[in-house]
Amino acid sequence: MAVTVQECLELQLLEVEMLLSMFPKKGEINLDEDAVPGVQRYLRNADGALPPRLEYSIAIDVGEAKVKVDLQVLLPHMYPHVAPQLFARSNALHRQQQLQLNTRLASHISSLGSGEVCVYEAVQWVKENSLPYLENSKISSESASKEVVVKETLHRMWIYSHHIYRQELRKKIFDCAKKLNLTGFCLTGKPGVICVEGLQENCEEFWRAIRYPSWKHISCKHVENVETEGSVDNLRLFRAFEDLQLQAHGDYGLRNDYHMDLGQFLEFLKQHRSGHIFQILFGVEGKLSD
Repeated sequence: MAVTVQECLELQLLEVEMLLSMFPKKGEINLDEDAVPGVQRYLRNADGALPPRLEYSIAIDVGEAKVKVDLQVLLPHMYPHVAPQLFARSNALHRQQQLQLNTRLASHISSLGSGEVCVYEAVQWVKENSLPYLENSKISSESASKEVVVKETLHRMWIYSHHIYRQELRKKIFDCAKKLNLTGFCLTGKPGVICVEGLQENCEEFWRAIRYPSWKHISCKHVENVETEGSVDNLRLFRAFEDLQLQAHGDYGLRNDYHMDLGQFLEFLKQHRSGHIFQILFGVEGKLSD
């Protein structure tokens, strides 16, 4: 007998309720306040569009030093009959240790039988298996501190969309950028453009998070990597993540079909030493009128 989306979402809500009872302290579970109500509304009226996928993070204390490891959770609509997307991250882990930890976590989860909720199982696995990676990361840090030169790389992604209008989507974009310490901007309207810059793993996590299954007209047009012997913060072109508001023209009716002033956008890019990106995004050389 085929399993329905409604049955899967009901199991997801039961699991979230269980996790909230097991992690009741403030900050242990970070869950958008409208996430659960959104699923509940869909279950009351399943004729509408599917709700956003449930997404939350769980702060896990590891070892006697209580080092924090955050488990990021993103649930497909057909979870638990489809594997969840899980990602463990910690400021105490270097990139390589973090990659190794997540590879083993994914292997463990894939070994479990489908159809059963497994987020708490993942929490327990992270709690019991993260310590060796944290210790190796500490040893690596101590070794690296003895070296004369420590290089870091700033990652910058230029993302193009046919349009960006929905408030729910804009909120997710800004929340993700803030959570991952990314700077850049979001240009709302038609076309829509997003730039994020920061550590590579954070940029890539942002890209994974904002790509809704139904967001078809979006692509990462260009990636820049800049290496430095100091802090990557010195290489940022943007001081914060900006809500870029430009003049628009077009139909202001119900379709929200308005086009952004690309001349203003080109001026903005040039002010941030990125004028060359205009041609990459739009396929034409940008020229300012006299």
